[in-house]
Amino acid sequence: MDNAAIEEMFTALGPVAIKRMFGGKGIYFEGRILALEVDGDILLKADAESASEFETAGSSQWSYDGKGKAVKMPYWSIPEEAFDDPDEMARWVRLAYEAALRATK
Repeated sequence: MDNAAIEEMFTALGPVAIKRMFGGKGIYFEGRILALEVDGDILLKADAESASEFETAGSSQWSYDGKGKAVKMPYWSIPEEAFDDPDEMARWVRLAYEAALRATK
């Protein structure tokens, strides 16, 4: 996904910084990472407080193969309905930012 498309997804927060990392991109707002771009997909940060909302919305949690077993990461796919509704996208982006804020406490 190109940077302009990523920036558009996060306009509800304001300007985001996009940095290359591990073959993908990290997406930051006010110095905190709140999303990743992996293989063309955007994954939003979640935590114990917000992961159930992502799961209920049908999102999937990102994991990678770590020496023969899946390692789950705190990033989730964006619910499908958010791609067609800017207000819905804004809600999920804000949830990711709130998780990023809690992670730094």
